Amino acid sequence: MTEKEKAEAGLLYDAKYDKEVMEGLRRSQELSYDYNALRPSQIEERAQMIRENFKSTGKRFVIEQPFRCDYWERVSIGENFYSNYNFVILAGNMVEIGDNVMFAPDCGLYAAGHPFDIKLRNQGLEYAWPIRIGNNVWIGGGVKIMGGVTIGDGTVIAAGSIVTKDIPAHVLAGGNPCRVIRTITEDDDRKYIEGFQQ
Repeated sequence: MTEKEKAEAGLLYDAKYDKEVMEGLRRSQELSYDYNALRPSQIEERAQMIRENFKSTGKRFVIEQPFRCDYWERVSIGENFYSNYNFVILAGNMVEIGDNVMFAPDCGLYAAGHPFDIKLRNQGLEYAWPIRIGNNVWIGGGVKIMGGVTIGDGTVIAAGSIVTKDIPAHVLAGGNPCRVIRTITEDDDRKYIEGFQQ
């Protein structure tokens, strides 16, 4: 089994010294550099880079700059995807994002992690677990989502949350560590429909 295959299987793998892994990382760093060097008005060129290098995409999506991603080929985004400034994806394993998902600024998806064992960590070993985000999910500003997490459809993650465990569908969740606060109801939209009230 290659180190890349170990990573995709969720096993410890050599993330620091293996030639194939490092070549993939450098390629992704070059892609991120080139993507961020495009002018904001080069909308089609930006979209084409994502289409050609992500595992899959919907027809309509926007990824604002700056954007950083390791292993672009492991990332899938659905239809009508949006991420704001400073979006980071560390895709040591697969990152799968559904339709109608939005990220506020300064969010990160961290599929990669390091072992607690000092000897293993100093050898350059890492692990990578997949991240799955359902449809119609809203991720607030500064949220960090760790490897191995699944977020259900229709969920809202509050700004500043650190998501370390699965979050079910149709809930508001927040905090560090992130936890379910309550189920989302139709009443939640009343304040937006009625407008800002002092």
